[in-house]
Amino acid sequence: MPWLDKYRNILASRPLQTLARLVLGGIFIHASLDKIGHPLEFAKIIGNYRILPEFLVTLPALVLPWVELLCGLLLIAGIWARSAAWLLSSLLLTFILALAVNAWRGIDISCGCFSTSAADTESAYVLIFRDLLILIPGLLIVFFKRENKDS
Repeated sequence: MPWLDKYRNILASRPLQTLARLVLGGIFIHASLDKIGHPLEFAKIIGNYRILPEFLVTLPALVLPWVELLCGLLLIAGIWARSAAWLLSSLLLTFILALAVNAWRGIDISCGCFSTSAADTESAYVLIFRDLLILIPGLLIVFFKRENKDS
């Protein structure tokens, strides 16, 4: 199918891949900073999702922001970009699932996405839509990045 090859070449183009790396990396670097600075508040937000047992809340509150920061920096630097994008895309899918579970339950909570303030609550459906948009550059990198020596 020649039309598919045309679009594949566009999606794998260096400018689009660079833009996807910078956008996704920048978003996750920004998202990690408040959580790194306020791990107790972030742990409370994770607990409010009521998905994990209380004794398992602390570990993700401490680890997730650093994973976000590291993967964001790797994307910006163009190092292990596909692996970093795969990990962040997996996290985004997990976040979408957690938001969907709470939307189904009828619970609007602070997502903890960019702020650890409990006052930052939005509709879960808006957050899911936003996360789906953020997922797009990650999927571009995962599925269309050309193989080269620095990835």
